[in-house]
Amino acid sequence: MTFVETLRQWDQAVSFADRQDFAEALRVFLAIPEPNSKIYFDIGCLHLQKQDLDAAEKAFDSSIRKDEHLAVAFFQRGITFYQKERYEEALGDFQYAFKALRGNQLIDYKALGLRYKLYACEVLHNMALVEAQLGRWEKAQENLVKALDFKTEAKLNVIDRALQSTLKQKLFKLVTFPSNALFKPNKHYVAELEKKDYLGKAKVVASILPQDEFSGFAPLQPQVTDVISLFVIISLCRALEGEPHTVLFEFVPETSDELAVVPGNIVFVLQKGEDNWASVIFNERRGLVPYNYLERLEISVGSKKNERIRTPPSRAPPTRPERKQGIFNPIKPESLNY
Repeated sequence: MTFVETLRQWDQAVSFADRQDFAEALRVFLAIPEPNSKIYFDIGCLHLQKQDLDAAEKAFDSSIRKDEHLAVAFFQRGITFYQKERYEEALGDFQYAFKALRGNQLIDYKALGLRYKLYACEVLHNMALVEAQLGRWEKAQENLVKALDFKTEAKLNVIDRALQSTLKQKLFKLVTFPSNALFKPNKHYVAELEKKDYLGKAKVVASILPQDEFSGFAPLQPQVTDVISLFVIISLCRALEGEPHTVLFEFVPETSDELAVVPGNIVFVLQKGEDNWASVIFNERRGLVPYNYLERLEISVGSKKNERIRTPPSRAPPTRPERKQGIFNPIKPESLNY
């Protein structure tokens, strides 16, 4: 299944979930052969909703294996462990989710396609509840007092009520994840992928590639219909302070900091790591792609004569390079502001 087909099927599954047809949504999700971390998360949420705790645990396990920095997946697996009365494991997952917040009040997942905010005070609230279940009431109170430092006005009453319960050594309610919240693919990106036509259109054009003097019917290259667009691309390249590269192979991301690209895309390489991964910008988004999937593209106003037009390669893509931790600074996948 191609990346485009995966996005289309993901979008279809979410549409069923939006219509409350959760059984059909789960069926469509499970038909995706190689889910990414966010799809596995959605599968886990649907299993958890129907109280299939074993299946939910396996799905969240897979989500975390695909993206070990997805704090909300640890939070959901912690809830699953709590419902299975595996309290020590639940506590470990809540602790990891809190650590992933890095001292912030919350993580807003809207930029990744999930309308949900993971609050530090709610994670601490659940940690306190697990400690209470284990009979460690002083630890429970410590976590709730700490939660007051991360509280927001909307969450204040919940923390106060829980703290009053621990003083009486009474249990309180678990903070759960909303049942209707799922990661969704970017509909604009799905629409753009649907429009791609790598064979070109039969119209008079001028290629943006410097070694291509073609003018006439469209060759197998990215094209512009106005010479002014060439200067726009050059200006954009300079403004980004990145080097333009052509994508040679389709790349399907496996973690939230990687970027999906397909052959023919032009990306701007901002930084290349020693592990053969590159930090790039494409379609106003920033992420990582393997550098051996790219080819440097020289853009200039002048063209070179008598050079053959390059076509997308037909060979298999190279092996995905190993990721080394700490090569790049954390990349936020939200849209860039210029």
